Amino acid sequence: MKIGLLKETKSPVDNRVALSPKQVAQLNSTYKDSQIVVQSSDIRAFSDDEYRKEGIEVVDNVNDCDILFGIKEVKISNLIPNKHYFFFGHIAKMQSYNRPLLQAILKNNLTFSDYEYLVDDKNRRLCAFGWWAGIVGVYYTLRGYGLKTKEFELLKPDLKFTLDILKAELKKTNLPAVKILITGNGRVSQGAQYILNEIGAERLDESQYLSSSKVNKLSYFVADSDILVKEKQGKPFVEADFLANPQNYESDFYRFAIHADILLSCHFWSSKAPIYLTDDIMRDEKLHIKIVGDITCDICGSIKSTIRSSTHADPYYDYNPLTEKEEPAFASDKNITVMAVDTCPNALAIDASCFFGEMLTKHVFIPLLEGRYTDVINRATIVKDGELTQAFQYLESFAKGL
Repeated sequence: MKIGLLKETKSPVDNRVALSPKQVAQLNSTYKDSQIVVQSSDIRAFSDDEYRKEGIEVVDNVNDCDILFGIKEVKISNLIPNKHYFFFGHIAKMQSYNRPLLQAILKNNLTFSDYEYLVDDKNRRLCAFGWWAGIVGVYYTLRGYGLKTKEFELLKPDLKFTLDILKAELKKTNLPAVKILITGNGRVSQGAQYILNEIGAERLDESQYLSSSKVNKLSYFVADSDILVKEKQGKPFVEADFLANPQNYESDFYRFAIHADILLSCHFWSSKAPIYLTDDIMRDEKLHIKIVGDITCDICGSIKSTIRSSTHADPYYDYNPLTEKEEPAFASDKNITVMAVDTCPNALAIDASCFFGEMLTKHVFIPLLEGRYTDVINRATIVKDGELTQAFQYLESFAKGL
């Protein structure tokens, strides 16, 4: 078996990779009958020379590889027929912008496995970047707050930015004594909480947060769905019911929103669920949120100020609640500044790649190199030899454009 690590081709660029140089070297040493090669890339967080120094072959052409691993979607013109691809496809939820990609996968007789569906038998994700998104989301949002208020400055991440550098930068900065509201308590939220705890922020309980008293240091409160929404008929909140029937719930977000200086959106949201930060709330005189870090980045979703995603090169824009239109970042104190980078982990490409590589090594690379197509891999396989697998048959009409 020959496996190739692909150069990323999506724009804006992504600097992550499925395996670090040391991880590739270890697998090549252990499984000598197979080989993992790396496609040359000038944008990857790890340079070609870093792979070469570990004895790994760096190639321009990966046509002779059996299985190919990327991070983001592969450019359609770069797809090689009859191969097995792994990457984040963004097609299984019938994302219309990627319909041509699904059509090309089918047409080229490919097998395609999507990282997002690498789950255990209880449907828990095994390989994800969410925790890292939370960490970077906090950093970018605090950096934006400093730029907006002109109270402090934080470094802009570069290609070699790491978690250690990020923590050191935050710890040496005189951060403001303000309240942060974090929504949700999943992996993204846990990453956000981790970095706030690391830099000495104070976690507030509900009564402390809802108090009108000012805080003495950077503080945060975590609000999960059980208090952010109410059942419309007054029934007790039941998480399973909320997930199954979100249309039966209404938002109770206002009472939390008016106490926040910074909002970090980390919750899961579906199109039938309540809208949290509405235009009416944003126009309310009691609201004093200066910046929203929409880390989960649901465009025009539960946070109405998130009207588009942003990029690492240009992470911020302003939303004017009166006109309901975008304005340049930091244009007015009356606007809400939005941080909506939808690939936050890419700011910590080295650390995030190493973490992701550990998970992939355990759940994907070792089984493949041992010739085992496990249930984990099979569950993530959307297309096999140019045909939709049974679990993803529902995509047939979508693929046909119906």
